[in-house]
Order: sequence, then C-alpha cells, then structure tokens
Amino acid sequence: MILVDSSVWIDFFSDVSNTAVDRLDALLKDSSSTLATADLVVYEVLRGFRKSRALMDAQALMSELTQVELGGLANALQAADHYRSLRAMGYSIRSPIDVLLASYCITHGHLLLHRDADFDVLQTLRGLQVLPH
Repeated sequence: MILVDSSVWIDFFSDVSNTAVDRLDALLKDSSSTLATADLVVYEVLRGFRKSRALMDAQALMSELTQVELGGLANALQAADHYRSLRAMGYSIRSPIDVLLASYCITHGHLLLHRDADFDVLQTLRGLQVLPH
C-alpha cells in the first residue's frame, strides 16, 4: 500500500508540476496500485481550499481511496517514541501529523510518497520506506 503525504496532495490540487505529483498522477491512473490516504492528511489538505467546487472535487477523489486512521493509542505511543529518539539525536520533526503518518507506515510496512524533508530523516534513522519520485 502507498500512502501520500499532504505535501504531494497540496501540489497536486494546486497544479504544481514536480516529480512527486507526476508519480501520484500515474498511480491514480494505475488500477493495480493501492493508494491510501490518512484521516489527518485529508484534514491537512482540505482545510486549505477556498473554493467550494475545488473542495468537493478534492474530497471526492480522496474519499475514493483506501482510508486509514492515524489516531489510536498504539500509533500515538510509537510516534512519540520516534519523535523522542530523533530529538535525542538532535533532529526535530516540525509536524506531529508527519510523525504519526511515518509511524503508521513504519509499523505497517507501507510506502510513503512525499515532498517533505522531515520524512528523509525518518527514512534514514527510523526505517521509513518511501516511494522514489
């Protein structure tokens, strides 16, 4: 399964051209790929829309994908562990949602498509598997 971070979705819905958006576009067209989105990523993406029509289109597309929930005690505890260990090594991840998303992917062995440098640290030091873009 491949989860997509808000950094890619926001570029996708803003018509920004980059390799991650191209990869997402290809995955959306490939019926054999299993794309998923996380509840808190949906929140991050949809909160930024100003126009109702664009919001409804984005919501419809994201709702078609497999949905995962990042909340819950087990993932919260694991994410806190990841955050604390990285902080002890001198790294600080800016977004709590990013740590929850990475923790979920690490625990379940899912790939992550992203455009956020914080995930690079989680890949290198915590074993996060990312989809090259």
